[in-house]
Amino acid sequence: MFNKLNISSGKQKFIVYTILTLVTLAVFWQVNQFNFINLDDYGYVTQNGHIQSGITTDGLRWALSTRFADLWNPLLWLSFMFDYQLYGLNPGGFHLTNLILHILSTLLLFWLFCRMTGAIWKSAFVAALFALHPLHVESVVWIAERKDVLSAFFWMLTLCLYVYYTEKPVIKRYLLVLFSFIMALMSKPMVVTLPVIMILLDYWPLNRFESRKDNRLLWQFKEKLPFFILSAIIAVVTIYNPDNSLPREIIPLEARIANAPVSFITYLEETFRPHDLAVYYPFSDQIPIWQVLGAILLILLVSAAVTVMAKRLPYLFVGWFWYAITIFPVLGILYISNCSMADHYHYIPSIGIAVMLAWGIPLLFRREDMRKRILFPVSITVLTIFAVLTWMQCGYWKNTIELLNHTLKVTKGNYLMHINRGAAYDDLGQYNLAIEDYNEAMRLKPDYAEAYYNRGCVYAKLGQYQRTIENCNQSIRLKPDYVDAYFNRGSAYAELGQYKNAIDDFDKTVILQPDYLPAYLNRGYAYAKLGQYQRALENYNEAIRLQPDYVPAYIMRADVYFNQGDKEPGCLDAHTACAAGSCGMLEKAKSKGYCR
Repeated sequence: MFNKLNISSGKQKFIVYTILTLVTLAVFWQVNQFNFINLDDYGYVTQNGHIQSGITTDGLRWALSTRFADLWNPLLWLSFMFDYQLYGLNPGGFHLTNLILHILSTLLLFWLFCRMTGAIWKSAFVAALFALHPLHVESVVWIAERKDVLSAFFWMLTLCLYVYYTEKPVIKRYLLVLFSFIMALMSKPMVVTLPVIMILLDYWPLNRFESRKDNRLLWQFKEKLPFFILSAIIAVVTIYNPDNSLPREIIPLEARIANAPVSFITYLEETFRPHDLAVYYPFSDQIPIWQVLGAILLILLVSAAVTVMAKRLPYLFVGWFWYAITIFPVLGILYISNCSMADHYHYIPSIGIAVMLAWGIPLLFRREDMRKRILFPVSITVLTIFAVLTWMQCGYWKNTIELLNHTLKVTKGNYLMHINRGAAYDDLGQYNLAIEDYNEAMRLKPDYAEAYYNRGCVYAKLGQYQRTIENCNQSIRLKPDYVDAYFNRGSAYAELGQYKNAIDDFDKTVILQPDYLPAYLNRGYAYAKLGQYQRALENYNEAIRLQPDYVPAYIMRADVYFNQGDKEPGCLDAHTACAAGSCGMLEKAKSKGYCR
């Protein structure tokens, strides 16, 4: 069409860049009005003191050394720190950064395939499908999933630089590729498969295998060796250094193995017919054996077919194995999360299917004029439908309650989402609705300790401390090392004046977690109530030793000093607390003539 209008290829590319940018902006722009979500956003940003300190030397050190949810991704943390410097805790700014990264990845993807193949409109289709697919809403809109859009940006940049290197293989260009790959690994470990994708692209469309008649695989392995070594290191760090503090349901290995091929095919189905998309898909109690075997058979048949046709139709081979290789690490055989699948895992693998469609479907039309008359309007129609579905899917992410309402509507037996919605209602002060969700979670999963614990916390806010104790008892029965349950039960005992029982629970809390500061504070309070002031002071001293700027400990210690008549140390603690912004104790002491 554009050739008939005598539009040069350069102008055609500019048109594609412009349309991709504007359409993606239009579809996703609503997200700048969305809020944080209580699924991970709190741990990643809103309740993370390291992020809210901005970019500092200590922050950089923390970002490079910390592991969260079993992942080492320092670049992610630095990007959040940078956002906080710019926007504070305005969620719109964080959403905007995600959207910018998604658009940049889309444009790089178009450049990549256009540069390798010279096929402008096929490359445009691949990029547009990536930009507008409904399954990619989660990666773009979920602030905590910044790691997807960030790693995808460096994934695309690495491949673009790799193409640049293959055009003139010199060490400077090679080092640029390696550096970009390191940035991708520091964003998300899922990119460990990138060296294999480089080899696929060498086969097609770069056709580098043709330049080497002998030792093709050895040559490839030598050239990619530094990339494979880095991938292996990140894989080992991710697999063998798990964060055992994360609450996880134990999913048996056989269940995860059975789920893997079924999820593989389900992602394919959702590529063509995205429906009932949710932020969390629970594991099925039992997957029928015919479904598992059928999925395995289909995978093997397609893999065999594209391999047989590899020389004649190399793009089908490359597209299929791009999808298969990049989706494999997140199929759940290795324990990544409790979900059976996740929309954001589709983000990079989907490119392989898009390549198969862009280069494979035209083969169904022998005549060139038929291709132009049919494929262009059909492609525009499909992309328009996906854009509308994506815009609608974005709307579910405006806030936590809206998102979880939708998720619970389209999934079954999703007790974890009842837990999360209960927590969201709790944050909003809607305690009765929170209790209803926790009750439903317990009905679906009677042995889930966190549900009882959360319900106990709500009862504490309602002043129903005996019910708090009963729920914590259940939590501890199900999970004997549940630190927070001991602490909350101890706090409930203290509210009821049962200080000896409270102290027993605080003792257990600090045995299980010696740096649990509030436990020392509350145990000191219980000892003070029993008139054992020396023991109270010992607890406040320990809390201050663990965290020298822990203001509540100074306030409580000052109160004990004043009760004992020790005005000088009491005034010193009151002044310390006031210097940190909490002057209530100092004003009280001044009113009584204890301090000046």
